[in-house]
Amino acid sequence: MSENQPAAAQPSPSDAAAGSEASIAVSADEAPAGRVFWGRLASPFTVGFGLALGALAAVVLGLAVSNLSTVIIYIAFALFAALGLDPIVKWLERRGVKRVWGIVIVFAGLAIVLVGILWLILPTVIAQISSFVRDIPATIRAFMQTDAYHWLEGMFGEGLNTLIGDLQTFLTNPSNLAAIGGGALQVGVGIFSGISGVVIVLVLTLYFVASLETMKAAFYRLVPARNRARVADLTDEIADSVGSYLMGMVILAFINSIVAFALHAFLQLPFPALMAVLAFLITLIPLVGSVLYWGTASVLALFTSPVAAIIFALVYLIYMQLEAYVLTPRVMSRAISIPGSLVVIGALVGGTLLGLLGALVAIPVTASILLIVKQVLIPRQDAKL
Repeated sequence: MSENQPAAAQPSPSDAAAGSEASIAVSADEAPAGRVFWGRLASPFTVGFGLALGALAAVVLGLAVSNLSTVIIYIAFALFAALGLDPIVKWLERRGVKRVWGIVIVFAGLAIVLVGILWLILPTVIAQISSFVRDIPATIRAFMQTDAYHWLEGMFGEGLNTLIGDLQTFLTNPSNLAAIGGGALQVGVGIFSGISGVVIVLVLTLYFVASLETMKAAFYRLVPARNRARVADLTDEIADSVGSYLMGMVILAFINSIVAFALHAFLQLPFPALMAVLAFLITLIPLVGSVLYWGTASVLALFTSPVAAIIFALVYLIYMQLEAYVLTPRVMSRAISIPGSLVVIGALVGGTLLGLLGALVAIPVTASILLIVKQVLIPRQDAKL
């Protein structure tokens, strides 16, 4: 190398140290976020203790929700009932009735309907139970005259007579009948729990109907200001659709009860008022309610008159077609249309999780989710390139 040629610059120790620190910083930035997080932890014991506390809090929260399941069901049922009654209150408001008086009128009418149902169903059920217990000996004697009994007697001998006598003694003893239901105390507790649950739901429904607009306004305040208008429109649409659906189900069930009462009275089948109430309650179940009542009422009618049972089955089957293709589209015109597959899936899931209540509220919940997907999720995905 020539002496006049400048020598290559050698890095000083301080520059080397700076470069090393820079390379470490770059490598730290390029490391996965999870590795950096765990590497910065001062003590693994603290992490484990925090995770254990989080798991314990989740278990406690799950137990609390499980213990409060009855209260949660009451609240959910009352909220859906309030959404179902709100369209009637709004209808009265549009005709010049103040909201307070509209709520009073609606709940007074609801109370009259409930008292009427109890007045129809309780005496009939008590009379049927008394008639059943009173007619047990005659029913058993009639059975002992049939060919089926003689055939069984030839197979089992005198032991069959002993068995029939013990069965008659057992069924005619009121204490044994109470024991079948878990004891008189358990039956009384069940009746009291059912009545108290109905009262709680009615009170909650009254509060929810009275403060529904206030609840909506409080919910809107939790949403960022830029999204409040859109959330308000979506919430109002969901509430109106759920209310329309529930009111439509009640109207269709009421029409079913009128048809059932008329058919039972015309064909002289027993207990037309009780069967009308049964039709109203059963046909509230989505999808299968009408079919279930049709099968049940037809089988019960067979014990009275096979001819009347056949006529009832045919006429009610014709009405079911009329309901499916004429009444339901007109009554449910304001509700959200749901594909049939989603209706079936929603009803199955709701019935599995919450029984009858889940089956009743599953379709409105499914409609609400479908509306959110259509108006929120799909437009957001369409906006992405």
